[in-house]
Amino acid sequence: MNYINTFLFQIYPYIALAIFAIGCWARFDHGAYTWRSGSTQLLSGKWMRLGSNWFHVGILAILGGHLVGLLTPHAVYEHVITAPQKQLVAMVVGGLFGVMCFIGLSILLARRLFNPRIRATSSGRDNMILVLLYAQLILGLSSIFVSAGHLDGGQMIKLGEWAQHVVTFRGGAAEFMADAHWIFKAHVSLGITLILLTPFTRLVHVWSIPVGYLTRPYQVVRKRQRPLQYKAR
Repeated sequence: MNYINTFLFQIYPYIALAIFAIGCWARFDHGAYTWRSGSTQLLSGKWMRLGSNWFHVGILAILGGHLVGLLTPHAVYEHVITAPQKQLVAMVVGGLFGVMCFIGLSILLARRLFNPRIRATSSGRDNMILVLLYAQLILGLSSIFVSAGHLDGGQMIKLGEWAQHVVTFRGGAAEFMADAHWIFKAHVSLGITLILLTPFTRLVHVWSIPVGYLTRPYQVVRKRQRPLQYKAR
């Protein structure tokens, strides 16, 4: 069991990150035309705006919260907020955006599975990644109930230490996950797997942040003129 824990939380993250970096570079270099989200809005706009907006707002907030929460050392924020307080904030804010993301993803997944036009053009990878994201969200929301059983912030600090040891290439990262609840282990393992799968799926479009959209000039749209009619003389 220790070997599995060591592989999942000490070795597997580096395998996933290496495949993520090399795979994204290779896909952009050799398959630039496949670098897209595969939107289905042209096939059917029903529920698309609600599902997409709720999902993307929720997932971006969750990812940002995870990055800040896991990678910020405890010594940085302990003078401002205690570990139990930080855990409570993470549970409340993460829960709200998690539910928002869950509703949005439910709509998007339902469109993929039950809209005949969209289902006919969806690939197996598209459906698979949505199902995996759905499972990841369920695990994340379920972890809130586990966290409610120990509000001392201890497990949250261990998860942060694990992430910080991984990104700084320090040994012993797996030790912080050894006694974690199985839901936390499953949530982290599936998250690493999603990173590994990113270069081969539609998730690759997370790199394409439309920053230029904020500064681009307005598009000039002119009304089509009525055709000129000439009177016969």
